[in-house]
Amino acid sequence: MILCIDSGNTRIKWGIHDGLAWLDQGAMNHAEVENLKQAATHWSPDSIRLSNVAGDDINQRIRAVLAPWRTRLHEASTAAQDMGVINGYDNPTQPGIDRWCALIGARGITATSCLVVMAGTATTIDTLDASGRFCGGLILPGLDLMRRSLARDTAALPLARGEYHCSPSSTDDAIVSGCLEAQIGAIERAFTRISSTADASCLLSGGAAIRLAPLLSIPFRHIGNLVLEGLARKG
Repeated sequence: MILCIDSGNTRIKWGIHDGLAWLDQGAMNHAEVENLKQAATHWSPDSIRLSNVAGDDINQRIRAVLAPWRTRLHEASTAAQDMGVINGYDNPTQPGIDRWCALIGARGITATSCLVVMAGTATTIDTLDASGRFCGGLILPGLDLMRRSLARDTAALPLARGEYHCSPSSTDDAIVSGCLEAQIGAIERAFTRISSTADASCLLSGGAAIRLAPLLSIPFRHIGNLVLEGLARKG
């Protein structure tokens, strides 16, 4: 039994995997980190695997909550090669562990050329070729971060709560539609670089995926949590 923990910038996601399938999953705010103890107590995992990009403070809080299982806790790290994925970065330790785990998760789902999109606080758009090589990728502000930056850094624009329209006729709709179009445009532009390869696909994950999915015009699969998928695969 494996407890996988994806500690992101905004929330902590967790899942219990028995080696074949997910038995349970959940999510919480950082302030609710104590809830991890309930999952560990209930499932009594043989291994706990952690991906943390939320900083040292939350890392220490997670470790404190899971102290009774500390000998079973393993924090994931990037590598030059792992689980069929070859790290093409100039500095193999530089990609965030969430991106690395998502790539490993993607490799377990498809053996074709693939665009790996994580739509969270930031949006990452990474390319994985058919040989398993991570060819690099893009990082841009996530959908809500784009929206908030316009409200924070301009004098007249609101924190928009509009709807998507092809031709927006209000400021709120114009901001939301512009942020969505920017995300979709970056994803679809990146996909054109692999679209000529056989069975190329896009795997879409993250909290904002549900808002991007209806607008995509490329072949894609919505995966619940690619980071957890990668953690479940790692030894």
